[in-house]
Amino acid sequence: MSNVDRPSGTSSLGDEAPPSSGRPSGRFSLPAPPPEPGLIEFHKARVERFIGHLGELAQLTARTARSLVKRPFELETTMAQLESLGVKSMGIVAVTSIFIGMVMTIQFAFGFKRFGAVEYIPRVVIISFCRELAPTLTAVIVGGRIASGMAAEVGAMNVTEQVDAIRALGADPAKKLVLPRMLAAIIVMPVLSIYALALGIGGAVIICSAQFDISPTFFINSSLESIRIMDFVAGVAKTPFFGYIIAIVGCHFGLRTTGGTEGVGLSTTRTVVAVSIAILIADFVLTKVLIMFQTV
Repeated sequence: MSNVDRPSGTSSLGDEAPPSSGRPSGRFSLPAPPPEPGLIEFHKARVERFIGHLGELAQLTARTARSLVKRPFELETTMAQLESLGVKSMGIVAVTSIFIGMVMTIQFAFGFKRFGAVEYIPRVVIISFCRELAPTLTAVIVGGRIASGMAAEVGAMNVTEQVDAIRALGADPAKKLVLPRMLAAIIVMPVLSIYALALGIGGAVIICSAQFDISPTFFINSSLESIRIMDFVAGVAKTPFFGYIIAIVGCHFGLRTTGGTEGVGLSTTRTVVAVSIAILIADFVLTKVLIMFQTV
């Protein structure tokens, strides 16, 4: 039989063609997934990302500081941020401070009753509020609200390409977006701290008068005898640094937002966690530094 008369499906040597296995050839097979990183590689990558975030924060801080003296000054935007960050945060500060003052008074009284030292409650409450509770708790609670709002607002502008439009028009996003928020946060935090201090003491006075038979007059007199001006200054002096941390972290995560609305939500969550941890670490460092200056 000639090659022309040979039926289809057979080779030129008379062998039948191998049946198809039904699987794709090697050219179209999916590559194997990459191996999972080991424990050392995983933590090494996290440390590298953390260092990268610190570098970006330093660059953003430098750009914002340089834009501080450049015209035009963003006064209207700064005033709007003062209202958004300060006035609208007074409600949560009031509720938090009053009830923290009440709770701390009950806790101190529960411990002091064992030693017959209930009359020392006003002194301990006023010192703890001035030096730590009012500035730090206000920064943690209000900072989470403020920073998450910044991250969501700036992040939404970033994913909708409004930040790119600002750059295309020749403006600096650090001046237009970051600087007003940073100035507003630095100005607002000391005011909110003093406001929280007053309301926290008010809550302590109410509990002492209603439950432990300590009159408001005795509370105020005992507090004034034990408190010093440096106790007040040591607490308020930390709040501008807290305001800086809140603003720079919130704007940083906002400017790095990608991936649409899902990315905005992820940046907001990361901002709250990062701000809370950064404030607590900064509180420890600032407390040590301020105590060193007071003991010199």
